[in-house]
Amino acid sequence: MHILFFVSSMHAGGAERVAATLCKGWVEQGHQVTLVPTYTGKGTLFYELDPRVRLVWLADHLGRARRTPLAPLAKLRALRRLAKEARPDVIVSFLTNVNVMTLMATWGLDVPVVVCERTNPALSVRATPALRRLRRWLYPRAAMVTVQADASRAPMQQQVPAMRRLAVIPNPLPPDIPSPRSWGAEASGRRLRLVAMGRFVPSKRFAGLIAIFERLAGRFPDWELVIWGDGPLRAELAAHVARAGLEQRVLLPGRTSTPWQELLASDLFVLTSEVEGFPNALLEAMALGLPCVSVDCPSGPKEITRGGQDARLVPLYDDAALEAALADLMNDPQERERLGLAASQSVRRRYGLEQVLEHWDSLFKEVMDT
Repeated sequence: MHILFFVSSMHAGGAERVAATLCKGWVEQGHQVTLVPTYTGKGTLFYELDPRVRLVWLADHLGRARRTPLAPLAKLRALRRLAKEARPDVIVSFLTNVNVMTLMATWGLDVPVVVCERTNPALSVRATPALRRLRRWLYPRAAMVTVQADASRAPMQQQVPAMRRLAVIPNPLPPDIPSPRSWGAEASGRRLRLVAMGRFVPSKRFAGLIAIFERLAGRFPDWELVIWGDGPLRAELAAHVARAGLEQRVLLPGRTSTPWQELLASDLFVLTSEVEGFPNALLEAMALGLPCVSVDCPSGPKEITRGGQDARLVPLYDDAALEAALADLMNDPQERERLGLAASQSVRRRYGLEQVLEHWDSLFKEVMDT
């Protein structure tokens, strides 16, 4: 089977990582895969791509039009031309804006298109009113619409009531994720580490996390907080840390190209986001054997943690509950070990690449048989 896969870019990001993982899984199964990043600025590959995947940069097919007001029209023509030339058995598209462009570009072509939403559609801040109208109009033409979590199913049905089919397919764990961390002597010559990861934007609520750690710091002098990432709030977060006098205890080291190694060097993970699509950082932290505390935001944490069975799950915006959950685990190494081991076993069983590819196999069979 030939899968033509449209993504926005292959920069650092959750959707891009999932795209690289799925491409590897599909070529391992013997499928032919063509991956097309549609970003007119082209960019580079942040995640390693299996060499058997054919990579086509849409920007290379736009010519001078990529830098003119005609770029959207040129993208549509280039997408349609690529789809006709590739003659795929199925087209997969990631992210709302790419989904809309793909459905417009493939109008009338006899190939099933599977469009994939990457956030909860009821809470997405990137979908403009115009994009939401286009989604409502075009998604019924898709052979299948997918969301990442059960919590996104009802909002998607509400926003696009005329959809033909809707499926829930979660993100897979990358097949090369390391083995879970070893437990024993936790902190030989270093502080214990509470870790968070994400873009420095308001929806990640890192300012609130720093404030909570500020209150915990005196009670737990052997702990530090490390927040990996970058973004527009960096200066504001750094100023908060400085005002609290915690420059040696709260670290903002920037982005990392080795997130798994940084997670394995940590002792407790926390997710504080207002909204997620399906948080890869939480999923991978659990797979690596870290005990985790997460707010119950839409969407994903409740499903990933099995309602709080495999991690501490606290109500969104309840900072007192979040602080209490962190303090409890920071104070209890035995419970950290128990929770980390349980988390790893649970998510590896449910979200391994093989298990998620089985979902995709069933989906492809369904859309190609009709």
